[in-house]
Parts: sequence; structure tokens; C-alpha cells
Amino acid sequence: MTKKFILNADDFGMTQAFNRAVLKGYQNGILTSASICANGEAFEQAIGEVIAQCPDLSIGVHLNIIEGKSLTNVSALTDENGIFNNGYGAMILKSFNNEFLKQVEQEFRAQIEKIISRTKVDHIDSHVHTHAIPNIFKIVVKLAKEYNIPYIRTQFEHLYLIPSIKKHLTIAYPINLIKIMLLNTFTMINSNLVKENNLKTNNYLIGVGYTGMMDDKSIAYGLKSLKNIDCIVEALIHPCDYDDDTKDHHSAEFELTQNGDLRDFINEIGFELSNHTNAFL
Repeated sequence: MTKKFILNADDFGMTQAFNRAVLKGYQNGILTSASICANGEAFEQAIGEVIAQCPDLSIGVHLNIIEGKSLTNVSALTDENGIFNNGYGAMILKSFNNEFLKQVEQEFRAQIEKIISRTKVDHIDSHVHTHAIPNIFKIVVKLAKEYNIPYIRTQFEHLYLIPSIKKHLTIAYPINLIKIMLLNTFTMINSNLVKENNLKTNNYLIGVGYTGMMDDKSIAYGLKSLKNIDCIVEALIHPCDYDDDTKDHHSAEFELTQNGDLRDFINEIGFELSNHTNAFL
């Protein structure tokens, strides 16, 4: 039975705290992959200082049309200052508009080209799962083929529960369940397009149901629920290594990358730590 596990840091390049977390997560922990934002304020530091120190770290394009400033003139996606201003629901509705999709492709193309001009990449995903929206996913498949990027993230999450009342008695948890239902539906649509274009994707994702609450138990119980299935599992986290005493869910997500007990547990239940390049070997 072949079971591969990829731990991916989204939002690489957003800030120096994200960048520090990626470096330490790779060098001292279990982080195997990171997805970089072309419009992140710490993009240059991520490229110039971090990636060179992480030779086996998978690098991906973290497409971002929901936060920060655009790289191109895309008025359907931004305000007059070039700041992205569409929420997820608005993007679903606008994804049936040809002009909107044309501008999405223009911005995605600019972000991909900026990243691949500076570093090698092997996967694509997106900020807040915007690329999962089926008509937008079609664009990403087209660009993945054009730019020879072999792996696209899909978002099918197997429902599992952590034995923690605190995590479930929150406003966030029922909202996250709705996200799972939506993204699982999108994945059932998008997976056929992946196969038709001979691209690669994960079988399962961990990180939607407990968005904002990810820690070592979120990873462990997610993998435990899949331990009898031959599969490739990708977990997404948003780790930050703050240079002060800040403690929030981002710091908890950084701490899980340093958890030796979690590494041992992953091995004990038969998963091999992998990255996007090696997962399909």
C-alpha cells in the first residue's frame, strides 16, 4: 500500500513571519512544500533568502485574486487602487461572465510568469481556494498545461472529527462544514478535467474543516481517518514564526511543523512524508 503525505505551507511570501516559518519548518520539521504568492510583500525575501536554503522543498504558485494588489490592470477584480475586492460568493457568480474570466486569466498568467521566472515550481493552488470554482479551474488547467506545471490541488476532504468540544463549539466550525460541502462538490466536477489533461492531483485534502484551528491533532486525526486507504493526502497550513510573543492559530500551525511526535505518528500509520514531485514516483 502506497500512502504519501504532503504538508504544504500556503501564503509563502506574504510576510517575513510566513517566510521564517517555511524555512524552519523545512530545515527542522516536517514541512515538505510551500506555495508562494507573487503579490506578497515578502516575495523577494522568499525567493532570494529562503528557497536557496531549501533544496528539496516543493515550490508552488499560490494564485491570489482575493487579497492585496493585482499585478495587472484587472478592473473586474479590483477597486480603483488595484486592490482585490471580490469575495468568494461574488467570484462564483462572476465566473459565468466572459470578461471577468478573461481578466482572471490575465492576472493568473502574470502571477505564474513572475514566479517561474525566478524559481522552479511543481504545483498550483490558490488563496482561499478560488481556483476550485469550476469555470476558474478550467483556466488553471489551461495554464498548468501551457507552463508545464504538473500538479493542481483539489479539495476533497474526508469528514473526520477531533475529540475536542472547544473546536466544535465555535462559529467557524459550521461555516467550515459548509465549505467542505461546496469544495467537495467542486472537486467532483474538477477531477474529471484533471484526468482528461493528464495532470496530477491529491486524492484528499486536510485543512478545510478545521480552517483557523489547525494543529497537530488536526493533522493526526485527518490522517488516521485515511490510514486504510491507498492515497496521496495534502494538508494545507498557514504557519507564521513571529519575532515576538504573538500566539494565534498561525503560530500553532508553525509549531506543528516542529512536532517530532507528529512525525513519528505519521510514520507509524504508514504514511511517507513526500512533496509534490516525489508523491507520484
